[in-house]
This record gives sequence, C-alpha cells and structure tokens, in this order.
Amino acid sequence: MNGKRSLDHAKRRIDLHLAPVFGGRRMAGISTADVRAFIAARLDANAAPGEVNRELSLIKRMYTLAIQAGKLLTRPYVPMLAENNVRTGFFDREQFDSVIRHLAEAVRPVVTFAHITGWRIPSEVLSLQWRQVDLDAGTVRLDPGSTKSGEGRVIHVTADLRTLLESQRTLRDAYQPEHEKICPWVFHRHGQRIRSFRASWQSACRLAGCPGRIPHDLRRTAVRNLVRAGVPERVAMKVTGHKTRSVFDRYDITSPGDLRDAGAKLHEARNATGTITGTLAKTGTA
Repeated sequence: MNGKRSLDHAKRRIDLHLAPVFGGRRMAGISTADVRAFIAARLDANAAPGEVNRELSLIKRMYTLAIQAGKLLTRPYVPMLAENNVRTGFFDREQFDSVIRHLAEAVRPVVTFAHITGWRIPSEVLSLQWRQVDLDAGTVRLDPGSTKSGEGRVIHVTADLRTLLESQRTLRDAYQPEHEKICPWVFHRHGQRIRSFRASWQSACRLAGCPGRIPHDLRRTAVRNLVRAGVPERVAMKVTGHKTRSVFDRYDITSPGDLRDAGAKLHEARNATGTITGTLAKTGTA
C-alpha cells in the first residue's frame, strides 16, 4: 500500500526463511521461545545478524498489522541481534584516481559524478535524464518519488560537475544525429542506459590495489569530503539525500591522515597556549 521498493525483498525473505518455519501456524500460538529457536537455526546456517534482523522485523510487522486489524491482542517478544554495521569503506584521492584510470571509458563519468555528489548510483545516478539537468541554471534535480526517501533533491553544479556534464552533452549531441535516435540518459553506452558495471568496477579496483571496494563507498567518501570542506552538515545531508543523522554519522569516516592532521593541530594549539601562558607569567598578568 505504501509503494515501498523493499516489497520484493520482503516477499523473498518470507518465502525462503519465514514460511518454512512458521507457515500454517496460528500466530497466537507462536512464543518467544519459538522465535529464539528460529534465530538459532538461522545463525547455524551462517546467516548474518543483519539478515536475521530483517526477517525478525518482518515478524514484528506482521504482529503489528494483526493487532491493528483486531485479529490479535498481544504479540510475543521478538529479540533482535546486535549488528556491527558501521560503514568503513572510503576512497582517498590517490585510490579514486587510480580506479578511474582502470575503469571502462563509459563508466568513468558515472563514478566521478557519484564521487562528487554522494548520490546513490543504481537509483539516482544511472537513472539520471537530461530533462533533470539545467546547465544554464547550474542545477541537477531528482524528481520526488525517485529517491529512497521519496523526496526530490536539487544540487548546484560545481565546476568539475559542469565540465563532466558538458562533456556528456557533447557525446549525446554527436550520437543522436548519427543514429537518428534521441538519447535521454546522461550516462549511457551507445545510447542505452547503463544498468550495471560490476565487472569493470571489480577489475578496476583490483588493478588499483584496493580489491573488495564497492560503489557505495563513493557515497561515504562524498559525505566525508563535504564535511571536511566545511560544508554545514544539514546542507551536506541535503546534497547526499541522507534523512537521519545517525546514518550520516556512520558515513563520516576518519582516515589515518585525518588523525595525523588532528595531532598536528593539537600540537600547534598546545604550543600557542604555552607561549601565551609564558608571556603572561613574565609580565605578572597571569
């Protein structure tokens, strides 16, 4: 009813894991002990705590709906597992440049755009059409309903983004007359929307010396870069489309270089304080 895109994932979890255990049973007869037995069985099957929690959330939601509908008066306690879901992947500039060099040519603009904006690649970058780009006004917008939060979003293009988008427009203008076909996609392969670039990405990361990285690491990197550039956090959240502060905090990753910079600044501050204190002591002002 709410039109959530997670419906297919919910159906899959129900069919694969919940229905074989709880299917055909009366909800009023399911106890917390039964739920704990389900958890133990899933963990024994090497399911990740996060995956099990998504299934437990479905159980809790089912009981909530049943109570709202007047079918049940109570529900069993459903314990949740602890998750270590802190995001840690991000790209330093040298790593990003190296990955770009090894990527397929058609994919480089996609990855660069995501690195600057922090937008979600599958749903927000690859789906971007020229009708959403206004280079005269210097804006790129996402339509309401096309984002994870359901809210629209507008960003003002940086100089790097303008260069990238103008280059993509030049490619589009060269493609359309030759093929007598209008290409609505900002990022495309031979006029067709890019659906996936998994193989190119994995190969580029391996050759760049950072295997195992995922495209979503670009989103985390953009968040960190915005914060360290001095962009106010509420503005940075508008740019990247983060709705909750807790998720935003998890993405603001600290690198060893950040810690070295912090140590240097602390050293400078302490020396400055010591100089001031010593001067005051000599003049008898302290």
